[in-house]
Amino acid sequence: MKRLMLMSLLFPAILFSQTSGKVIKISDGDTITVLLKGNTQKKLRLADVDCPESGQAFGKNAKQFTSGKVFGKTIKFTETSTDRYGRSIAKVYYDNDKYLSKELIKAGMGWWYFSYSKDDSLGKIQEKAQQKKMGLWQDVHAIAPWEYRKMKREQSKKKKMEASKIQVKMKKDV
Repeated sequence: MKRLMLMSLLFPAILFSQTSGKVIKISDGDTITVLLKGNTQKKLRLADVDCPESGQAFGKNAKQFTSGKVFGKTIKFTETSTDRYGRSIAKVYYDNDKYLSKELIKAGMGWWYFSYSKDDSLGKIQEKAQQKKMGLWQDVHAIAPWEYRKMKREQSKKKKMEASKIQVKMKKDV
């Protein structure tokens, strides 16, 4: 029983402690891969920010921004949770504790992911970036990545339904 109590007290400290690793890959603006001790790779999804997708306006810019800030560097990160794809969601810090998600938002390279973030200060930083027309905010028709992904899913669903209708029609004609 004492061991169980001790583990329950230490678990949050272990889970939320900072880890360091060298950034070896940038998947997109908000997803990086780090190399940990023992040559273990870990994919991290940045907390608090959602960057444009690669097929979206400013997607490449966001990836280049992230690459320029952290690629090849040793960073510190704190894991906060896991997403539905099994990636660790993490707060990533570089160059004397600069918060990467905050820097992306400040530069207009990503949206404050308010649905999953408790840090309201990032919303204020986004508002400033919008007012200054930084990065993606130059585009008056900028679409949030979560809306873009939803639109793509709906298009894909529609194509599948149309393909299914064509197959049914072809079977009837045979």
